[in-house]
Amino acid sequence: MSGRNRIRLLRAAIVLAIAFVIAIVRLAWVQLIGGGGAKEAAALGERAVMQRSDRLVLDSGRGQFLDRNGRKLTGETVWALAAFPEPGVPRGTEESMSRLAAVLRTEPERLVKWLSELRAADVWKDPGRDEARGLTDEEAEEVRRMDLTGIAVLPYRNRYPLNLPVSPLHAIGYVSQNPERLRRLYGEELAARSMRVTDRIGGAGLELSLDRLLKGIGRTEAIQVTDAARRPLQGLGLRVTAPDNPHYPLQVKTTLDLDVQRKVEQALAKHGVEQGAVVVLDAANADILAMASLPAFHPDRIGEDATDERNHALIAIPPGSVFKTVTLAAALEAGVTDEDERFRCQGEYGRYGLHCWRREGHGVLTLEQAYAESCNVVFAALAERLHPEALRKTADKLGIGRQIGWHSGSFADGKPLRLLEEEEAGAVFLDAKNGLDGGVRTGTGIGQRDVKITPLQAANLAVTLLHGGRVFAPRISSEIRYADGGLLAKLPTQASPSVYGAIRPETAAALRRAMKAVAAEGTAAQSLADAKHALAGKSGTAEVGVGKTRSNAHWFVGYGPADGTARYAVAVLIERQPIGLRNRAAALFGDLMESLLPTVDKKPASGK
Repeated sequence: MSGRNRIRLLRAAIVLAIAFVIAIVRLAWVQLIGGGGAKEAAALGERAVMQRSDRLVLDSGRGQFLDRNGRKLTGETVWALAAFPEPGVPRGTEESMSRLAAVLRTEPERLVKWLSELRAADVWKDPGRDEARGLTDEEAEEVRRMDLTGIAVLPYRNRYPLNLPVSPLHAIGYVSQNPERLRRLYGEELAARSMRVTDRIGGAGLELSLDRLLKGIGRTEAIQVTDAARRPLQGLGLRVTAPDNPHYPLQVKTTLDLDVQRKVEQALAKHGVEQGAVVVLDAANADILAMASLPAFHPDRIGEDATDERNHALIAIPPGSVFKTVTLAAALEAGVTDEDERFRCQGEYGRYGLHCWRREGHGVLTLEQAYAESCNVVFAALAERLHPEALRKTADKLGIGRQIGWHSGSFADGKPLRLLEEEEAGAVFLDAKNGLDGGVRTGTGIGQRDVKITPLQAANLAVTLLHGGRVFAPRISSEIRYADGGLLAKLPTQASPSVYGAIRPETAAALRRAMKAVAAEGTAAQSLADAKHALAGKSGTAEVGVGKTRSNAHWFVGYGPADGTARYAVAVLIERQPIGLRNRAAALFGDLMESLLPTVDKKPASGK
């Protein structure tokens, strides 16, 4: 080779070397600089792997709920049949498919159809269910021995257990996909790829109010690596990845008691209630032991016909005569009456078109008797004696017309927290001027017009009277712990004082005596005649709606036992009852209290 040719070859080699170096530099720039740095490079690598894999989320990593006794309300782990897409690849023999169908208690045709239509990894679910069907240990082992292609038995966590002794709880709520809200709340987590836009977040109940704490730090996934045609790559098999942090998921201990909740649901079913709510509070501190709402709902099928995801225990509606408790308290506090005054009811009030529910009238009544008999004429007269501000402020003192659920201005993470985020405040008057009208005020005094309260407020009213006028803030969670048992935060019992102070203990005592009279000889005496315990409370029938939508809401608010230390305070609401139907809520209250309280011989109510 001549010297000139050697020079040309050397020059060509140099050009090729320079081009190679430029290509390397360019690639590095795309991955590390132009592509957003090392983090983006890692993300590109992750996306590349995802393109060659099928993933199945076995556990979202979301925090779990327990009842007050440590029983699970969410997070049931089961052996689930997991299947991955296998285009054109036989799963197994016809015989093995038939055996698998037998284990799943389904028809082979349905199983084959499900497998052939898979476009993403999924778990087997029973018809009409959104939770994985759990296999027994024996069934799981039998499936493993079948050695089917693209099929595995894996531990899978159902969010809402199938074996709970109660219906899905409105108080717990549900999770759902809400990409817009997720982007707004968790944009940083999305950017860091610790969350996906398809992740489910809290949609109602505690799932909503505690969502920022419950969302966890990552998911547990089963990954099957495939080639471009989604055929499993030999030797790589199935692998499971999970976050390596012993602190998560969090455990939220609620104040709910599954036994009490079950008895509430049994009482509702016995009385054929289709719409309404029941709240049971611990009379000692207003902890929420049970909160039932109807119509029922399914957390995975929100909006389904004949269901309602709204928690009726937190929706404010007219309370009817239950509000006479507030009117009586306001009249005693303002000094416009006393327990020695006598009233005459002849059935008609004489103005505003108002009349008593008893058309012939009650005759001469004491103040306590007027409350026990729920006389509209007497309470309209008391309301007209009062300035509207006296009614409004007394209601506020009793926890009516404002949100009362447990809340913190700065929780453990430094942000505000309201446990019952959907709780409505209710109202007494639409505005201050409205109450100056005598007709409005008399209607308000008997629990109609603009008055609205929630079943939670109603039950808490009984607790307030039992504590001499001190208002508690009902809580539904007592503590939050890490997965390893360490304490994240306690949610201590909390008061909910009014800015206007409290009613006098003497007034609270007078109201308790009047509530005992209701059960012993008043409007609820017949419904509670067979009760084995001394009980106390107040019934109410409220007119709701107009025209064709007009109906009654039946209320009863009470506590028991009434002859010693009370254990439970209860509010019962039965909605959409026909006009003229006798109040059904008192009988339901009586049956529920009999199931909650220990069996004892009936004792006469004391303290009158």
